[in-house]
Amino acid sequence: MKKMRYLRVAAAVAAAAVALSLTACNTPATEGEDDVILIGFATKFPVDFFDIMADAAKAWDEAEPGAEVIFAQGESGTDDEGMIAAIQSFVTQGVDAIAITPTSPALADELQKAVDAGIEVILIDNDIPDWDGKTAVVTTDNYVGGQLAGTWLSENLPEGATIAILQGVLGNPSLDARVDGMLDTLGDAAEVVATVPTDCDQTKGLDAGQDIITANPGLTAIYAACGPPLLGALEAVKSAGLSGLITVGFDASPDEVAAILAGDQTASVAQFPAKMGELGVKAAFDAASGVDIPDLIDTGTEMVTIENAADFQ
Repeated sequence: MKKMRYLRVAAAVAAAAVALSLTACNTPATEGEDDVILIGFATKFPVDFFDIMADAAKAWDEAEPGAEVIFAQGESGTDDEGMIAAIQSFVTQGVDAIAITPTSPALADELQKAVDAGIEVILIDNDIPDWDGKTAVVTTDNYVGGQLAGTWLSENLPEGATIAILQGVLGNPSLDARVDGMLDTLGDAAEVVATVPTDCDQTKGLDAGQDIITANPGLTAIYAACGPPLLGALEAVKSAGLSGLITVGFDASPDEVAAILAGDQTASVAQFPAKMGELGVKAAFDAASGVDIPDLIDTGTEMVTIENAADFQ
């Protein structure tokens, strides 16, 4: 069986030190592997969305004898330090390409060092718009996904509706685009009564949901730029004994789909993390092999409601 290495990035790792643990299946390089393309694949943190992405990359790796992929994962959606540590480790191990879901533009300097060392860099899930060193971006068109949500809301909200927005990580271009796209197609279909950053964290979504519900009796809808905070807000909705509140998320994670099927959540914008993982690692492989690849690889979006949620299980 082909060897596979997995690196777990510690949240508290210092910038100059890397605390990573390798899986038991890690073995020393063997003779004949000199021509194998080594790829570092890093995802933000352990939630379904990124685990699905990594699993797809692992499946691709198992099927591609010309590649070996090292996997790493951060501790949270804002774990810049952990991601920087992963990049440094990849460079030290001599990877030919890095495929990474960047936590923020703060990674640009470290990624540029990798590029300067001759390493191809593929960004997955979100871009670093002002950094020109990337080879390609493999992602959802998050603005278009936001537009899908805004259009759906505008068609399904009652007259005089009010809506609260659970933002993701402020300054993250992909997460901001999901809010911008939603607002641009929502138009005047609802009054925005609250806008709260959540760092895509479920507990922060719960806290924000409780505060929003308390401050806005008669609230019509909640829109979240990512799945975990909406799941937290659903806990607040349930605790408050509310019914009929329209709740729309972004990700259509397995837990969101289950909530939609159970009638606890109204809708979500589906991304396709498996496609991101497979196409992301393949783009890294192709780029390191000298194959020309597009600057942008769009992995698509779709609106998920009770009518089609079973298709996303």
